[in-house]
Amino acid sequence: MNPQRTFAIALRQYYLIRGSFARFLPTFTWVAIDMILWGFMSRYLDRLAGPSAGVHFVPLLLGAVLLWDFLVRVAHGVTVSFLEDLWARNFLNFFATPLTVSDYLGGLIITAVATSAIGLAVMLALATTIFGLPFFSFGLLALPYLFILFFSGITLGILGAALVLRLGPASEWFIWMIPACVAPFSAVYYPMASMPAWMRAVGYAVPPSYVFEGMRASLARGTVAPGPLAAGMALVAAYTALAWWCFQRTYRHALRTGRIARYSAESVA
Repeated sequence: MNPQRTFAIALRQYYLIRGSFARFLPTFTWVAIDMILWGFMSRYLDRLAGPSAGVHFVPLLLGAVLLWDFLVRVAHGVTVSFLEDLWARNFLNFFATPLTVSDYLGGLIITAVATSAIGLAVMLALATTIFGLPFFSFGLLALPYLFILFFSGITLGILGAALVLRLGPASEWFIWMIPACVAPFSAVYYPMASMPAWMRAVGYAVPPSYVFEGMRASLARGTVAPGPLAAGMALVAAYTALAWWCFQRTYRHALRTGRIARYSAESVA
């Protein structure tokens, strides 16, 4: 991976976002709306349950929404940048240069880091100041959870980009449904114990489930279980490497078959 070429890909995305308010606005608008909606919902549920219930929905529910939105922002940070190149019919032009697939994916990941950091900052500001989410009480213990979610988002983003590269731009709608398909198995809003057995089996193979189960356990006991955290990290590392390999293989297939030079919005297979 060449650092200069990787940075150039990220710099191009920066110029695109800086030059268009319509591109910059979604980096924080949707997450801000989610925080406000779910924040008031959590506060309302706390009021219904009452202090005697011993359940606090703001950290349980709003915290889960914040973490899941962070994962989705990371995934979309990769895929939207990739789609920008397809929409501009610029993807082929990149690879007429010495740019490698690793350089290109590295630039998309840097872009995802920047855009997701903006979204995370907005979410934390709203959730902590308006609704009193005690997120910073976790301190450095939150970093491993964010690490797993970040690379889970990178994995979904790269797989989404590979899917569109294989099937054509007409299949871009698959990108928006990928996180939604993973969410039911990730134990975002409910514990793994509430799932049927077959869903739990899938959930144990999904890295985000270890994050949300771990966060709930940390809120209940005040400690972090290292075993599930290590399992989540190992899984996400393997999935990220697999997604990287899939994109490279898909790119080579597009080169070999000549599809990369015949890309159009009508291609579907």
